[in-house]
This record gives sequence, structure tokens and C-alpha cells, in this order.
Amino acid sequence: MASTEIARQAGEGARAVPLAGHVGFDSMPDQLVNKSVNHGFCFNILCVGETGLGKSTLMDTLFNTKFEGEPTQHNQPGVTLKSNTYELQESNVRLKLTVVNTVGFGDQINKEDSYKSIVEFIDAQFEAYLQEELKIKRTLHSYHDTRIHACLYFIAPTGHSLKSLDLVTMKKLDSKVNIIPIVAKSDAISKSELAKFKIKITSELVSNGVQIYQFPTDDESVAEINSTMNVSSYHTPFTPMTRSHLPFAVVGSTEEVKIGNKMVKARQYPWGTVQVENENHCDFVKLREMLIRVNMEDLREQTHTRHYELYRRCKLEEMGFKDTDPDSKPFSLQETYEAKRNEFMGELQKKEEEMRQMFVQRVKEKEAELKEAEKELHEKFDRLKKLHQDEKKKLEDKKKSLDDELNMFKQKKTAAELLQNQAQQAGGSTTLKRDKERKK
Repeated sequence: MASTEIARQAGEGARAVPLAGHVGFDSMPDQLVNKSVNHGFCFNILCVGETGLGKSTLMDTLFNTKFEGEPTQHNQPGVTLKSNTYELQESNVRLKLTVVNTVGFGDQINKEDSYKSIVEFIDAQFEAYLQEELKIKRTLHSYHDTRIHACLYFIAPTGHSLKSLDLVTMKKLDSKVNIIPIVAKSDAISKSELAKFKIKITSELVSNGVQIYQFPTDDESVAEINSTMNVSSYHTPFTPMTRSHLPFAVVGSTEEVKIGNKMVKARQYPWGTVQVENENHCDFVKLREMLIRVNMEDLREQTHTRHYELYRRCKLEEMGFKDTDPDSKPFSLQETYEAKRNEFMGELQKKEEEMRQMFVQRVKEKEAELKEAEKELHEKFDRLKKLHQDEKKKLEDKKKSLDDELNMFKQKKTAAELLQNQAQQAGGSTTLKRDKERKK
């Protein structure tokens, strides 16, 4: 805490002193440029728009190359994000370009949750960078930064107004990424319709509170050109709108057509030819100028200092970190950690005590259940034992009764046999007497 205060006071009390001669630290910008060139640059573009609006073709046209890719179908069950990274080199400058395409966006019947996968993807890139920052051993100098620097939002050239899907999606994305709206395939509507359409789009964005990317005007070298691109005031029924090129009305094509004595990128139609790099035909040149040649570094800086910082702040606040204590005094990371640790340990002890009490209560309940079950088993055993004894007694009584009947039957049988023998003997003697009497 004390060291932080001393450092702050030292910074506030710095004095300007003159130099007696050349020192050499004026070469710092050159050193920075050389280091940056040697390290290379990265730039990540997110293309959001319905299938068939020419997102892939525009990327090919912007970077004057042919990125591999297959046309997507209109039968996707949901929105998926497809990311491709390419190594580009122009002169001695290397650029690692990542193009992220929203496959299946706007193809579903129910488009209510179409934006969710895009928001989740952007947050996932922020989270990956935050986790790298929070590591004890960081490698940010070699880390491949995948945070989205620019979102080219492709608007269908309906000539009427923005679709509800476009408004909802841009509103969900404006706090997470630099949005640059684009009227895709602008050669599909007439010039007068296109001018009215651009005014209508701008008016709807403002009325719905959608914050699109504002080109920086604080640097004198680009202030003039950027100020003509930004919308400085919006029209109402009583006030006209200052002329602006946003949203950019673009046409993309990689086909080269001979116009006069030179070959140009163009789209040929039965009624004529639309030249991609002709500023009277479309805003492609202005888009390329603003996106790549003038403001690419500002887009990277805005992503880090504005959108990522917002995500980082919210995440750290969720984790319990804060800059000041309740008395508005500076809070060091160590103090924050100790406070959070004490809070966590308190909650842990509280939960441990609750779990212990719950365990004791459940043990008592279980013991009571077991005693009740044991009592029921004893009662059931006694009932079964008594029933067994009664059955045994009945069987013994029945056996005795049967034994008595058997003995009686045997007695009767013996008596009957005796009588039968006596009768047979009596009958035999009578027959002998008769035979003797006959002989006489």
C-alpha cells in the first residue's frame, strides 16, 4: 500500500529538465517499429450476415487473394462459427489474419436465439485471453490473440429497413466488438433507393441505441478523413442529417474485366458493368481505406482498451476483485486476495458446519429408520413364530386324530377278521355233519 502511494507521488512530481546534448532515446519509435515488424501483426475479422450476401467474396476482394472455402447451404439447423487463420505478407510486414464466418445465420424459421452463438464465441475469445493474463507464467508475447477486432455486419439490400434480427444482433454485439455496418450487394438497388436506405438504417440504429464503431478523430493525420466517415448528427423530421458514408454500400468481385486499357475488378451484367474500385459505383474503396489502411491499429486498440477491458472488469468483479475499499481507499491485489480468501474460508467453514450438522441429522434419521425397521422385523418374526407354533399344534392334533382313527380301524379289522374265521369254521363243521348223516 505504501509503495503504491510512493510510486504515485513520484509520478505526479516528475520535473521536466533540459538536455545538454543528444542522448539517443529519440530512436524509440524506430525501435518500436522494427520490433513490431519483426514480431508481425494479427487482425481478426468477424463477418456476420445471412447466407448468400457475399461475405466470402468481399473478404477475397478486400485482401486481394483467394481464401479457400466452400459455399454454405441454407439448411443449417443452427448458427455455427467457422474460423480460418491465414498468414499474409506485404512487403516486409507479416499479418496473421483470422476470418470468422457465421454459418447458417438467419436461415432458421425461429431466429430468436441466432445471436447467442456469436456472443458466446466473442466471450470465449475474451476468456481465453484473460486466462492467459492471469497465469503465473505468461507468454503474451507469443500468444495468438483471437479476440475479434472488427465485425463487418452485412445488411441485405432490401431498400426498406433493417430486419428485427439485424437490430437485435447488433444491439447484443455493440458492447463486445467494433461493428461496421455494410450494405451487401448494393448494386441490387438503385442509387436513389440506396441513399434513402442508408439514411433509414442510420436512423434506426440511433433510435434503437446501437453503438457502431466511430472512426477516431483525435489524431490530426487521420482526423479529416475519419470525420467524413462518422455520422456527426442524425436527421429528425425537422433537422437534416450530415452526409456520411456509413453504412458502406459495397460490391465484391475477384473477376477482372478489361475497361479501356486496364484490367479492373468488376461485375458484368447485361445492362452494364459495376466496377468494384470505382467510388462512383460503390463504397468498397472507402471501406478498404477505413478498415485496413487507416484504422486497423485503432480497431485493435479499441478491442483491447474498451471491449476487452469491460469484459475483464466484469469478470474480476464477479471473482470479488475491486480497486477501492468501502472507504474509497485504493485496494491492493494482495489485500483483495486476503479479503477474498478470508471470505472464502468463512463460507467454507460455514458450509462445512452445515454439512456436518446435516450429516449428523441424517445419521440420526437413518438410525431411527433402522430401529423402526428392526422393531418391525422382530414383530414380524414373533407373528411368524406364533403362526408356526399354531400350525404345528394343529398338525400334531390332526396327526393324533389320524393315529386314533388308524388304531380303531385296525381293531375293527382284526375283529372282523376274527368273526369271519369263526364263521368259516362254523360253516365247515356243519358241512361235515351233513355228510356223515347222508352216509348213514
